[in-house]
Amino acid sequence: MTLPARALGRTGLTVSAQGLGCMGMSEFYGPGDEAESIATVHRALDLGVTFLDTADVYGPFVNEELVGRAVRDRRDDVVLATKFGIVRDPDDPRRRGLRADAAYVHESCEASLRRLGVEHIDLYYLHRADPATPIEETVGAMAELVAAGKVGHLGLSEAAPETLRRAVAVHPIAALQSEWSLWSRDLEVDVVATARDLGIGIVPYSPLGRGFLTGQLTSPDDFAADDFRRFQPRFQGENFARNLELVDRVKDIASEKGCTAGQLALAWVHAQGDDVVPIPGTKRRTYLEENVAALDVTLEPADLARIEAAFPMRDVAGDRYPDMRFVAGTTPEATSRATGR
Repeated sequence: MTLPARALGRTGLTVSAQGLGCMGMSEFYGPGDEAESIATVHRALDLGVTFLDTADVYGPFVNEELVGRAVRDRRDDVVLATKFGIVRDPDDPRRRGLRADAAYVHESCEASLRRLGVEHIDLYYLHRADPATPIEETVGAMAELVAAGKVGHLGLSEAAPETLRRAVAVHPIAALQSEWSLWSRDLEVDVVATARDLGIGIVPYSPLGRGFLTGQLTSPDDFAADDFRRFQPRFQGENFARNLELVDRVKDIASEKGCTAGQLALAWVHAQGDDVVPIPGTKRRTYLEENVAALDVTLEPADLARIEAAFPMRDVAGDRYPDMRFVAGTTPEATSRATGR
C-alpha cells in the first residue's frame, strides 16, 4: 500500500503524508510490549507509513534500539528520524538538561547510529536548543554530519522563530517538529509563518493530544501508575473534566462525519497544509490502522470552521507541562508563545 507523499520544506526530503511516533513503545504511556511494538512498525510499513520518529532520550536509548530492530530487514523502506539534545540524569531519569555543543552533536550521532544499527540517519533533529550553546555552533556541527554522509537532512524541534532564522543561515533545515493539535496551537502565533517563509516543513507530534482527543479517555484513573500524563496539568482533576467537554463536542461532529473523534482530530491537522506531516504515536496495530484511515476523512472549509468553533483554545484548561519554563524557555528569544515537549 502507498500513502500520499508530502515534501518537507525545500530540501528534497519526501515522506509519507503521515508518520509514526515511536516514543510510547518504550515508556511514558504505561507498560510496553516489544513484540506488539515491532509488529506495529511492520504494519505501518505495510500500510505505507514510512516515516518513523524516535529519539535518544526515549527510554532513554532503548527506543532507538527497538526501532533499529524493527527496520533491520526493511531499511530501504524507511525514512528514519531521530533526535538529540535532551540529557537525562542517569540517577533520576525524570530530571532533564540540555546539551548541544559541537562535540556532543558528533558524540550523539555516533551513539544513535550504533543503537539504530544503521549507517545513515535520514532526518536528524536538535530536540531542544541549548541556551548555553549558540545555535550556529550546533547546526554547524550537524552540517558536518551531512557532509560526512552520516545524516541526510536536518531538523529542529520546538524552535522559536529567531532560532529558525539563525539556523537556516548556517544550513538548510528540512523540518520543524512541534506539538500541534486542536488543543495545542500556540505555534500558530508566528512559528508556522516563519517556518513557511524559510521553506521548512512542519511535523506535528502529539496530534491526538496524547490520546485525549480520541475520546477514549474518560478519567485520570484510565492511566497506568507510571503513565506520565498523570502529572500533566491538562489531565488532572477539574482540568480533565473541563477538557473532556471539548472532546465531547468533537465526538459529536465526528459521528456526523462517519469517523472517530481521533480521526477527525488528525484530519484537522492534515488540513493545515500540504507541508504538514503529523506523527501520531501508538504501540498497537489497531490504533495505527485507525490513524492511517484519517487520511480518508475530507474536511471542507465549513467543517474546519465548525471544529474550531467547537474547540476554542481559550477553553482548554491547564498548561501542557508542569514547568513550562523548561519547554518554552530553551532559547533567549523564546516566549510563552513558543511550545515545548
